[in-house]
Amino acid sequence: MDYQNVKNRFIGAAVLSLFTVAAHAQSSVALYDLIDTGIVYTNNQGGHSAWQMQSSMLSNEVWGLKGSEDLGGGLHAIFRLESGFNIQNGRQTYAGTMFGRQAYVGLQSDQYGTLTLGRQYDAVVDNLGPIALANNGDGNNLAAHPFDNDNIDDSFYINNSAKYVSPAYNGLQAEAQYGFSNAAGGFPDNRAYSFGVTYANGPINVAAAYLQLNNGGLTSGGALTNNDFVSFPAARQRVMGVGGNYTFGPAVVGLLWTRSLFDNTQPGANSVITQPFNTLHFSNYEVNAHYALTPSISLAGAYTFTEGAFSSGAASANPKWHQVTLMADYSLSKRTDVYVEGVYQHAYGAAGSAFEGAYINGLSQASTGNQVAATAGIRTRF
Repeated sequence: MDYQNVKNRFIGAAVLSLFTVAAHAQSSVALYDLIDTGIVYTNNQGGHSAWQMQSSMLSNEVWGLKGSEDLGGGLHAIFRLESGFNIQNGRQTYAGTMFGRQAYVGLQSDQYGTLTLGRQYDAVVDNLGPIALANNGDGNNLAAHPFDNDNIDDSFYINNSAKYVSPAYNGLQAEAQYGFSNAAGGFPDNRAYSFGVTYANGPINVAAAYLQLNNGGLTSGGALTNNDFVSFPAARQRVMGVGGNYTFGPAVVGLLWTRSLFDNTQPGANSVITQPFNTLHFSNYEVNAHYALTPSISLAGAYTFTEGAFSSGAASANPKWHQVTLMADYSLSKRTDVYVEGVYQHAYGAAGSAFEGAYINGLSQASTGNQVAATAGIRTRF
């Protein structure tokens, strides 16, 4: 037997196997999923108490595909296709769309940053969302600011958008996005643009962002369509905000301010408030905290004060909202957890108007200025 020949063949096969593994490692496609469902009690929805089985009270239910291909020289081709659904009835979150949550493709450079094209989050969601309780980690939809007026809870996404995210330089990272109207002869109509910046260094994380939409959510096409969950489709919508959080030991404390300005709103298909406004303003002030009691048990809470102002013809008012959210979460494994949460909201200052009733995100509006919700649920991921 030619032992040297056998040895050479063995070494060759081993080297070929290593190259095959390496080549496979350079490209990857992953299937992922998150399911969140539970039982919710509300003291007042349209004047009636309710016990309901609901999905996505904390986290959006999604399944998706994401992938990356190594093109060499620190350059990667990336993509994401993400669909939202409701486990209670199996329906898609956005009717008529398969990948209504996110759908984009792009290039990622270790040296120059990332450029992506498609349906994507805006800079407010990307930069300020991680500071708010409503969007931190897997999210907390019940904790959103009234009507998700600032889109911190990612109620809508930007279509036809090009987004650039810079590399992080000493903790500083910037982002810019433009959503095209795609309308021939109507370049500025139903377009969107946003930009933001984040600085993260050790226990400190601070961020600022701005978003503007022109005629967003008023038509079936453009950067923002009427198929999205837009509470106040408007001729012009502007959102700005700053915030930050600080980590010390097992605790994280955050502060956030956002301001939303709407001009000439019209009720949309997903609007809770079904009346138009000449002007509509919201200012949201949030303080939140997270505490890891043990590796498996975590506590979280937030207080938000929202002050609004609107004018509609001869009518005007200054509604206000106080909201308190408390939550406890227990991890059964790395993939699965159970939770309990309570939310209280008090609305006042606009008696006799459409804003008179309290409105916790994800539920129906109350017939009075007070609304209480409590939920217990389970989440699992893969």
